[in-house]
Amino acid sequence: MADSLLNAVFAVVDFVVEMSAAIDNTKRLSRQATGSDKIVEVPEDPKPLPPAAQRALAEAEERERLRDQAASGTDQAS
Repeated sequence: MADSLLNAVFAVVDFVVEMSAAIDNTKRLSRQATGSDKIVEVPEDPKPLPPAAQRALAEAEERERLRDQAASGTDQAS
């Protein structure tokens, strides 16, 4: 029984060492491939806007464009 328990402990330790080596090798490979071993979180793809939000955004952009045109028109008149 003690032998099987000791074998189980050694198996767990061996697994942990192997995982550590695999992580280290992966970091080294990524450093060679990219020049950096930093892990960067990538934001998820944005969800498409619903039609009402798209219309509101288009209206706001149009109002801003007209306001900018009006402001540049008054600057030219001065």
